[in-house]
Amino acid sequence: MEWMVWTTPTTVFFAVIAAMLASMTAWEVISPTVERKGFLPIATTRGDRLFIGLLCAAYIHLVVVGFTPLSIWLALGASVLWLLILMRWG
Repeated sequence: MEWMVWTTPTTVFFAVIAAMLASMTAWEVISPTVERKGFLPIATTRGDRLFIGLLCAAYIHLVVVGFTPLSIWLALGASVLWLLILMRWG
């Protein structure tokens, strides 16, 4: 990976995303999902909610980095909390 000049945080970030996708795939094989309607205005599967959650996490981080002096760790905490809420009740 040295040719890509990846930093440790970047490597960890993409490793976590890959682990989430692998976990969701295994969960889907073991227990196939059924679309359901939560607080989102559309019926979604677990994969849909994960995708929406990852998009929201990106936007949360962009807002924190671009418009506030807050720590990136606060954005990470908010993103994880939002993803958990979205996966459970979304």
